[in-house]
Amino acid sequence: MDKRDQLHEQLHLIQEWEKDQKGLWFWEKLGRLPFKLLDKMTPKFIQNKIGILVSELGSYVQTGGQYLIQEQALLKKIENKSGNEIENIADVGNIPLQDMIDLSDELQMNRVKLATIQGASTGIGGIFTLVIDIPVILGMALKTLQEIAIIHGYDPKDKQERIFIVKCLQFASCDIVGKEAILKELATKHEEKEESESMISQLEGWREVVFTYRDQFGWKKLFQMIPIAGMVFGAYANRGMINDVAEAGNMLYRKRRIMEKLKEVDSSEDILA
Repeated sequence: MDKRDQLHEQLHLIQEWEKDQKGLWFWEKLGRLPFKLLDKMTPKFIQNKIGILVSELGSYVQTGGQYLIQEQALLKKIENKSGNEIENIADVGNIPLQDMIDLSDELQMNRVKLATIQGASTGIGGIFTLVIDIPVILGMALKTLQEIAIIHGYDPKDKQERIFIVKCLQFASCDIVGKEAILKELATKHEEKEESESMISQLEGWREVVFTYRDQFGWKKLFQMIPIAGMVFGAYANRGMINDVAEAGNMLYRKRRIMEKLKEVDSSEDILA
């Protein structure tokens, strides 16, 4: 069982990270400005792709969409890393927290590299290959968050977890006010389940999540429309986005697991007393 001091140390690191999320870089603020212009410039077929993206995210929330990952392969990897016998996702919650941190950090590093390559490759053709990039990068983000969920012992096939995943996706690209609201909302996730049931009704407006997500592209995607030069901007944009998504997922899921482990420590101490 993880020690209380170690859990509190990791919890403190997450709380410091949450404080850091209260500010936005100037360029990130600026990156949200050009969308009236971008909408006017964007060809109809690109706008149709964004519409498909909206529908895909709605499908994901309702049914899991087409983004479910290879669960057994990931469970086997977790088993090899931890040395614990893993038969299902619930068993993952019992592995040491440090193993979860190592696995999720490795996943983040690998997905950031993949996103960089993918962004560069779809940036070659400018606006035409941007059509390919939009759904691919969304799929990569959702798969990454699902794997992060499993690494921390949570089942992404559960509708509550799919909602939590979409909230992580929204958190990674929203403004200061949005981040604070989501942190406050997710703060009850580690408490009684009934307290977080309102998340379902709050996500009825999931289309807003997609439009917030689209803001992540900003000037970076505008520049990606330029052939050849789009390689640089595409690589930078996708690298930054997947890194932000993975970081948000790691921190938010890690906090939930820490809170549950602290409860287990308290329960064990009460029994011994």
